[in-house]
Amino acid sequence: MSQHFKQIEHLGIAVANLLEAEERYTAMLGHPPYKREAVEREGVMTSFFQVGPNKIELLEATRPDSPISAFIEKRGEGLHHVAYLVKDIRVEMERLKSEGFKLLSDEPKPGADGMLVAFVHPKTAGGVLVELCQPNH
Repeated sequence: MSQHFKQIEHLGIAVANLLEAEERYTAMLGHPPYKREAVEREGVMTSFFQVGPNKIELLEATRPDSPISAFIEKRGEGLHHVAYLVKDIRVEMERLKSEGFKLLSDEPKPGADGMLVAFVHPKTAGGVLVELCQPNH
């Protein structure tokens, strides 16, 4: 088992209409989301569902220049990213850079659900946008 990534923290799913997606996931999972949260810096409204030890994060763009707007325009709704819980996000960012991965920022940023986050560019991660998450105490 990897000493670097502790577990899958959540799966991020881009949606065109958050209310419709929440209704669909509530029906599918049998319970409503536990929180909604805006991430103004990214132009996104999020909605979180707990599924066992993991979470599903629905992401709706709140402005046309949001990365979620661009994603939906290019690919349509669907899986946007896989987020992994890490013990020390800065250590993991440096380790990944040393392994040849390209990061989308030099420093972690505040994210939704009380996390510090950093992203690995999909071109260096087999076409998958990878998010690193560490609780922001």
